[in-house]
Amino acid sequence: MAGKRTADGDASDPAPKKALTTSSTLASASSVPNNKTMPTNYSFIEKAPSGCCKIVTFNVNSLAASCKKGFKEYVVAEDPDILCLQETKANQPMAFLLSKTQYPHQTWHCSRAKKGYSGTAVFSKIKPLRVTTGFGAEPIDDEGRLITLEFDTFHLVACYVPNAGDKLVRLDRRMVWDDAMRTHLAALEQTKPVIYTGDLNVAHNEIDLARPDTNHRSAGFTDEERTSFSDMLRGATYPRVDAFRHLHPDTRAAAYTYFGYRAKCREKTLGWRLDYFVVSEPLLARVAGVVTRNQCYGASDHVPLLLYLRNVEADDDSKCSVETSGTKTESDETKDESDETKDKSDETKDEPLEAKDKPTDENVAKSE
Repeated sequence: MAGKRTADGDASDPAPKKALTTSSTLASASSVPNNKTMPTNYSFIEKAPSGCCKIVTFNVNSLAASCKKGFKEYVVAEDPDILCLQETKANQPMAFLLSKTQYPHQTWHCSRAKKGYSGTAVFSKIKPLRVTTGFGAEPIDDEGRLITLEFDTFHLVACYVPNAGDKLVRLDRRMVWDDAMRTHLAALEQTKPVIYTGDLNVAHNEIDLARPDTNHRSAGFTDEERTSFSDMLRGATYPRVDAFRHLHPDTRAAAYTYFGYRAKCREKTLGWRLDYFVVSEPLLARVAGVVTRNQCYGASDHVPLLLYLRNVEADDDSKCSVETSGTKTESDETKDESDETKDKSDETKDEPLEAKDKPTDENVAKSE
């Protein structure tokens, strides 16, 4: 069995650098919001720093259900340049979810394994050069968990990593996925650095969950998963960096991105940090900040996480700039449809057909 990780992290991790100071990342446990519904006032959302792209990742735990709980209002207020969604549970693209005028480049990867399960989507104002879904191998791709977009100066890998499951029944499958992802990232890094984001379904170190002592054999905090994450950070071409933890090495409760619905986890701040932005080391200098939107709970059992990425110099031809026109790319999978066309994915039930693959609230609250 692999050795356990500590809250100190890898000795090879780069020294923390100064980050944007925001209340959402620096708050103490006692001041972390514990609201159970989405805000009605988003005045706390700050503008992106000048010259930065805003990338958001958000596990919505059923997009159809999330839309009824404030998801769209949040997106309007946040206005990200790129929005990465996980656990959409959509059986097909939701054609009218977000305007193609605002987000002309939309990609969906829906589960073929079962209906109302898993699924990812990416919405971008920035025109990608190339888009792919999955690893290109069955059956690892049948749950709709991976979208890869190539931009001018980086690859974006948006993903929903498989959970090890109740009693760790899917841990072996998870290890196969992790191996495939390390190979995928290494191949991409042969051409450009990578931003790897999404619900990565691991709390890397003890600081990344409220009750580490009672969860060492819980999905998301096993020695195997944590060691595998460390192996991914070591990289092949060059190291990769957990951007939030690099900038905020001591933040605990304010870093949590998941709070289970049961056992009053949100009320008691019994959370896990399961959502990440991992960047290839050459991109680290362009990371202006990583912010946990811990006020934005209620549309899902996760909160959004965002990254501010500095554009390259204006005189560089590969500048990351927002485009809303031009020839459609592979990412434009969703065709413009008439208003009369009803999106069948709206019929997706609010509740999953299968039990939600997440750390159980009983485990989170075990030591009460």
